[in-house]
Amino acid sequence: MAFEGTGGQADATINIFWLALATIIVGSGFLKANISVIVGQLYPRTDVRRDGAYTIFYVGINVGAAIGTILAGWLGQTYGWAYGFGAAGIGMLLGLVVFVWGKPLLLGRGEAPRPLAKRTEWSLYGIGLASIVVMWLLIQYVGVIQNLLIVSGIALLGYVLYESFKLEPHARDRMFAILFLIALNPVFWGLFEQAGGSLNLYTDRFVDRQGVPASLFQSINPIYIVLLGPVFAWLWVALGKRGLEPSAPAKFGLALLQVGLSFLVFVWGAQSVGLAYATPVLFVFLIYLLQTTGELCLSPVGLSAMNRLAPSFLASLIMGAWFYMTAVGNFVAGKIGEATGGHDGEMTKEGTLDVYSTIGWVTVAIAIAVIAVSPLVRRLMHLDTLENDEELAGYKEVGESEAAGMFPQRETKPETKPL
Repeated sequence: MAFEGTGGQADATINIFWLALATIIVGSGFLKANISVIVGQLYPRTDVRRDGAYTIFYVGINVGAAIGTILAGWLGQTYGWAYGFGAAGIGMLLGLVVFVWGKPLLLGRGEAPRPLAKRTEWSLYGIGLASIVVMWLLIQYVGVIQNLLIVSGIALLGYVLYESFKLEPHARDRMFAILFLIALNPVFWGLFEQAGGSLNLYTDRFVDRQGVPASLFQSINPIYIVLLGPVFAWLWVALGKRGLEPSAPAKFGLALLQVGLSFLVFVWGAQSVGLAYATPVLFVFLIYLLQTTGELCLSPVGLSAMNRLAPSFLASLIMGAWFYMTAVGNFVAGKIGEATGGHDGEMTKEGTLDVYSTIGWVTVAIAIAVIAVSPLVRRLMHLDTLENDEELAGYKEVGESEAAGMFPQRETKPETKPL
């Protein structure tokens, strides 16, 4: 991403841009689902701290997002985007160093159940490299991606249902609850991801930014998460210990309600000063605030629910399905952005606000329906019969010894006899 050209489709440098995006896509594919499963493996399925733990994990992600958007945006707009994106690459390398250094703290979680054969291991590397080539081609043909999402989505749903009907009744019901939660993903992310598209363009063109570059507004959401994440983590644990914590479906309904209201509040704020005047920057902060509180009710909670409810042998697949539907949400976000006119330079203030009002009201209606059926979905989760994985009854010996060697001052006593 640090390579710069003269711009336009005719510039040969755009092929490097496609390659950069392709490597990011494949790298994210290796990272996001797997690291989310690892977090779930650190806690028993019945542990009330799971949603709080995923929220803390989410805060860690957004520390990087806050620093990254501020630093990359400032470098890009001050010295050139080669420096901004170059700094992002250095940040990713530092993240890899931290992960390798702290790996013993995972106590063996995320390791393969048995050592991979060399041929299998090298095959995975080869598939990864081949995937970059495939992605490089696909991102240049948006129409193909739309059809591919439909076909692969149907295939994924069919496979999950096939595996579900082979499970015992309670586990099968949990899979149906998972599918219900996953289906809500595109609705939420379709609205939320306007932040990086039409909302940012609107902020640049129609908001009284008081001289602040539009790129810096991308840091508002991660900063909110860093500030509010610990509050939500404490809240879920505190309510869980008292038996008052809302169910995952109810939290999803609250998330959709907040993201829908965020657009309605924004439209009201813009219209209250008149379309002929710039929208006060206060309402940009408000829309991000409501979207962030909604995100904290859905994203970490969803990660926790996927890992908690899925059978262990389907954990990575279900987490992949979760992120697949997030990708569909991003595709929906692009379509909403097109409706505002933001992708072709013909965005109008009135037209954008009309689109925002429509998606806001539709999402509020969906949220009310989700909250209404949440008790039924919660019953499908059968939390009373949920059992912990055997492997979480105690620490793995190798993990315990590695952690003790790295941090000798910290005791890592297992709760029961190590397996």
